[in-house]
This record gives sequence, structure tokens and C-alpha cells, in this order.
Amino acid sequence: MSAATITVAWSPGPRQVHEWSVQLPQGATVRDAVQASGLAAAFPALDWQAADVGIWGRRAAWEQVVRDGDRVEIYRGLLVDPKVARRERFRK
Repeated sequence: MSAATITVAWSPGPRQVHEWSVQLPQGATVRDAVQASGLAAAFPALDWQAADVGIWGRRAAWEQVVRDGDRVEIYRGLLVDPKVARRERFRK
């Protein structure tokens, strides 16, 4: 069985992106990738298990199997509803 190279990405704020590259065995899940990345040690205040995740911009489940070359993304919650923000910009 060969290993898969996975990139884990987290953006704590605008224009800030942290990426980790991890080697995982075939059959590893999104949760395995995030745990192997060291994200929890780098951001101890982050409750990453409650966050939404995706692979290449598409929502994924924590138990979804990752493939070689996948980019796992941890999403932060929205502060403002995008529709409301767009209306406010239009009014200005």
C-alpha cells in the first residue's frame, strides 16, 4: 500500500493561510489528515472538530476518505451573512 500526500489548509483570518503537507496511508480520512497536520498544536484555541471541512472547496464529511493530492480545508464560521453584506455594499 502506498502513501498519499495530503495538504491541510486553515485560514484564521483574511489573507492568512497556513498549510501543512502530510503523508498518510491509503484509506485515511479527513479527520486523520487534520490530526496528522499539527493544526491543534499550532492553534490550541481552535475547536477544529466543530468546524466544517471540505476537499478542494467542496464540503466533505470528517469520515470521508482522502486521496493522493487532495487539499483538505478547515472552514471558519461566517461573521456576516454574505447576502446582507452584499445589500449593504449596494446601498453605499
